[in-house]
Amino acid sequence: MKKTQQLKQMIGSKHLEFIMEAHNGLSAKIVEEAGFKGIWASGLSISAAMGVRDNNEASWTQVLEVLEFMSDATSIPILLDGDTGYGNFNNARRLVKKLEQRGIAGVCIEDKLFPKTNSFINAKAQPLADMDEFCGKIKAMKDTQTDEDFMLVARVEAFITGWGIEEALRRAEAYRLAGADAVLIHSKRSDSSEIEAFMKEWGGRLPVVIVPTKYYSTPTVRFQELGISLVIWANHNLRASIDAMKKVTGQIFQDNGLVQVEGKIATVEEVFRLQGAEELKKAEKKYLP
Repeated sequence: MKKTQQLKQMIGSKHLEFIMEAHNGLSAKIVEEAGFKGIWASGLSISAAMGVRDNNEASWTQVLEVLEFMSDATSIPILLDGDTGYGNFNNARRLVKKLEQRGIAGVCIEDKLFPKTNSFINAKAQPLADMDEFCGKIKAMKDTQTDEDFMLVARVEAFITGWGIEEALRRAEAYRLAGADAVLIHSKRSDSSEIEAFMKEWGGRLPVVIVPTKYYSTPTVRFQELGISLVIWANHNLRASIDAMKKVTGQIFQDNGLVQVEGKIATVEEVFRLQGAEELKKAEKKYLP
């Protein structure tokens, strides 16, 4: 089954599905090996791994290059966190074309202005995109795709920027009519009350995707009860790697030695395994004289 079909099936499933964040080829491979059926290519994580801010400081072509390595390293679908589509409708439709060429299964775009600002940074000061302009962007992207199964998720930032349930519903419905395949309802509250209010009124018009980074203590079974289609674990591999690297680097600096860390980190052999060194060895026997 094509990667686009895999993602479409997950988003359309009657059962709650999950995708996990990755930000390079190695983390993408780890996500697949863990058993996840899909990958969230997080804009925050990819930019942070490059050492830049989540404000479109990494160009979309630089993000695309990372995605190519992620796609090559895995056999499960990738949903890109495509920010605002990196510009207007014209930039966004070109993005779709380039994503399809690299085997990326779908993209999520948010209704804010370019350059984007992360949703958890001073969110109330962030203006939303003009709704009609955003709908035009969705239409342009859907008209551009050549694979009918490529997925476009429209992310509604109304709750994030301080608007209420009415604005969230108004925008979600407009994006549905414009051709979005699913809507992502984002919330920065520490409970799931905004998500619950939305789901009650939405009535299953389109699949709903959520990112419970802030309301992580909500039992996952509650999302199933609400009729959520897809949960994104959005940035946890990046955050875990930062914590691990800080500890190991600090320990080595303090000790001027490796004795205290060697037993606590992955072996060099594990690095080789994840890189696929064994396959190259077999290929050399087959192809080299």
